[in-house]
Amino acid sequence: MADEETNAFKTREALFYHETIRPGKIEIIASKPMATQRDLSLAYSPGVAAPVEAIAADPSTAARYTARSNLVAVISNGTAILGLGNLGALASKPVMEGKAVLFKRFADVDSIDIELNTEDPDKFIEAVALMEPSFGGINLEDIAAPECFIIEQALRERMNIPVMHDDQHGTAIISAAGLINACHLTGRDLKDVKMVVNGAGASALACTALIKAIGVPHDNVIVCDRSGPITPGRDNVDQWKSAHAVETEARSLEEALEGADVFLGLSAAGALKPEWVAKMADRPIIFAMANPVPEIMPEDAKAVRPDAIIATGRSDYPNQVNNVLGFPFIFRGALDVQATAINEEMKVAAAQAIAELARERVPEEVAAAYGVTHQFGEEYIIPAPFDPRLMEVVSSAVAKAAMDSGVAQAPIEDFEEYRHQLKARLNPTTGALTNIYEQAKANPKRMVFAEAEENVALRAAIQYREFGYGEPILVGRTEKVREKLVELAVEDPDDWIIENSNVSDKVPGMVDYLYKRLQRRGYTERDVARMVNQERNVFAALLVALDHGDAMISGLTRTFSQTAREVGRVLDPKPGAVPFGIHMMIGKNSTVFLADTTINERPSSEELAHIAKETAAVARRMGHEPRVAFLSYSTFGNPSGQWLDNIRDAVAILDAEEPGFEYEGEMAPDSALNPTVMKLYPLSRLSGPANVLIMPGLQSANLSAKLLRELAGETMVGPMMIGMEKPVQIAPMTAIAPDILTLAVLASAGVVG
Repeated sequence: MADEETNAFKTREALFYHETIRPGKIEIIASKPMATQRDLSLAYSPGVAAPVEAIAADPSTAARYTARSNLVAVISNGTAILGLGNLGALASKPVMEGKAVLFKRFADVDSIDIELNTEDPDKFIEAVALMEPSFGGINLEDIAAPECFIIEQALRERMNIPVMHDDQHGTAIISAAGLINACHLTGRDLKDVKMVVNGAGASALACTALIKAIGVPHDNVIVCDRSGPITPGRDNVDQWKSAHAVETEARSLEEALEGADVFLGLSAAGALKPEWVAKMADRPIIFAMANPVPEIMPEDAKAVRPDAIIATGRSDYPNQVNNVLGFPFIFRGALDVQATAINEEMKVAAAQAIAELARERVPEEVAAAYGVTHQFGEEYIIPAPFDPRLMEVVSSAVAKAAMDSGVAQAPIEDFEEYRHQLKARLNPTTGALTNIYEQAKANPKRMVFAEAEENVALRAAIQYREFGYGEPILVGRTEKVREKLVELAVEDPDDWIIENSNVSDKVPGMVDYLYKRLQRRGYTERDVARMVNQERNVFAALLVALDHGDAMISGLTRTFSQTAREVGRVLDPKPGAVPFGIHMMIGKNSTVFLADTTINERPSSEELAHIAKETAAVARRMGHEPRVAFLSYSTFGNPSGQWLDNIRDAVAILDAEEPGFEYEGEMAPDSALNPTVMKLYPLSRLSGPANVLIMPGLQSANLSAKLLRELAGETMVGPMMIGMEKPVQIAPMTAIAPDILTLAVLASAGVVG
């Protein structure tokens, strides 16, 4: 029953995710200004005639004047959707949109999904081939075998752009990388490895082909399907399977595994029995990649062979074979050299680059920001999916292989510069946030949701619990909260912790605690009792203060200042700390932290220095090397004014302390952010545009944050509350459930608070 409830919840929340804000997961935005009639004339008629004529005269200039060279089509007919089977083209659209999002998120590749309503390979091939002028690459997805082989081969022959069926080759590339490293650890030479493959679908055969390409001999690989080992002349074997037929006396998977070094499975749950694992060679290598349940669970394999190296397709075990390690960066490299194909040399280069990256020492800053906690070894033969180095390492390896193999139309002349450009394409915050969510799962906390009667807060609380971040404590009227839980399809509302001040046995202790705290601030015991019973933020903060919860979140029904005052009656700042707020602006390629945007109206120089140090620490936890600018209307004294001394003194305080990060001030925003303006001030100590902006006062800070939120169109997280003795977050009154969840997780993981 519990599993059914979990699945029902995940279905409901998944549908809600795909429906809210705007339906689906992608949108088209203009990359050029569209504000004036002149802009429109340049974008369309008559200005568009110039690039049309240039491309007609020289087709290669399409890469200069259109988005084609960074545009990939993700195309499916829905005949093999994930593990769901043939559900049709329209049903595949959410998956294809998701793949497009991954392209953008991991490699800054623009992508559009296309669903073709045909199961006829010839019609599919013709439709895709006719679209060649539109795209720089084609990613085929979720197409059933054997049609996927026919389609990919035909398109590769007809089209002069990269074409790859990721279900085949993405899995193959990551598996090959893992195998290279597993053999390295066990002292095996690829040419001596004996491997058994279970499964003969598209992914399994692609894995087999690529593993042979990296050095495992054909005769050393036995491929098994439901009928057993594939041998020459066996009945019911198509041309793709027969390419991997070998002579063997084995007539079953069990027999084939005797003495085998490697098991590679892309078949079905439970297909590999523990007693068969026991018959494998010393230090066996097991890639059990059936999803969601592998051919053998790692703990079952380890029970009979503790010396085994094991990889699966699951994120909850070490060594996840995850396609996202490959396809975004393979297409990135292929697009950047305008490759005419993705060939075997490029796939091998990708596999080798991924393998080599896993063997490199993980830098401390990457480990801290992205949760790459392992170093190379039996439980780390494949890099973590969110390792930001993948972009640089894999893309450049693929690009170079394309050049070396003669399929690059625009070779790269300066690879060092290219690698630098790759690193600059992505915003590290996105990967760091993913790791923070994983940290929260690893150390779940009791989160007090002070406004649980609000649908937005309750949805966030449900997600907080279901995604494994901890136990939500819901503050509100018991029956009202239960009714809303039922409305949101939570089948067992009695299983949730609901705290109601009107009936709670904790109230007498809370009143006693708070009266002792406030009795010399003009409050009577009666005043305190009323606050505890009637003010939900006071009650929620007391739950945290008295250790009935670990952290709290509020803000939907009160202004920030009012909520902060109510919480401040119960909780103090950390010793020596200055409470303040940070807004985090997440753009396409950069993140900027603004502080203090919420509390301190006219901070002193000491407070400004403290805010700078604490905000820089948050930036580092988000994967950024902080460059701090103390903002002002004046840049290094021009123009002069009476409100500059506290900023200059704050800089002097940091000069004396040597805090270990770049900082500068006083400076106007353009001299802190615009590289052209920065060149006018060679005295500046900033090596690049600032990413931490310390505002001179609350008025300018709050105005700036809200203006940016309304006008910039970038993602904003916050305000994030810093400096209280217990983790407290106060969301904007306009927040939606994902905003609440993000702040709750940030507080739970200890990133802010």
